[in-house]
Amino acid sequence: MSQKRQNTLVRQTKETNISLTLNIDGSGQADISTGFGILDHMLTLTTFWADFDLQLSCQGDLHVDAHHSVEDVGLVLGQALLNALGDRQGINRVGFARVPMDEALTNVTLDLSGRPYLVWRNSEILPPVIAREEKDLWREFYKSLAMSGKFNLHVEFCYGQNGHHLLESAAKGLGLALAQACNISRTSIRSTKGGLD
Repeated sequence: MSQKRQNTLVRQTKETNISLTLNIDGSGQADISTGFGILDHMLTLTTFWADFDLQLSCQGDLHVDAHHSVEDVGLVLGQALLNALGDRQGINRVGFARVPMDEALTNVTLDLSGRPYLVWRNSEILPPVIAREEKDLWREFYKSLAMSGKFNLHVEFCYGQNGHHLLESAAKGLGLALAQACNISRTSIRSTKGGLD
């Protein structure tokens, strides 16, 4: 592989201060501190299962709530993924995972197509509040990730009772699907039209 697939980004606003370094061709090493423990946990899982390396720090306005931190982390991570992939030549492009966590099961399917879209199915089975925050925070994270990363992402919660378990199965599924999609298995761009967008 001639080009290193990695990217470093800094984002500073009145709401968050984020520094991130992503290496797609890593070994699952994570050094993550956002101030919101469950986000750290889910990102660590995704990083591990994707075999990425991720260094991430976020100082956000958690005195308000976790919304800005979670959303902005998704934006920066998606942008770093897009940048690190470059022209996406040779990647599998599509990835899928079906991951259980105790009583919970989630399907994650994605296409690194350059066409951003999020499908978020069956979220009504998530508890209204998870780790003292509204459950919709997680839709915002995955939406921000897909939009800034310019990829098609479908997350389907099949069944489950425990909110942590449901989110964990989604986080692991995202990692596995990204590992498949980012894997280089050819020399050309996987598209009949000759390009991705």
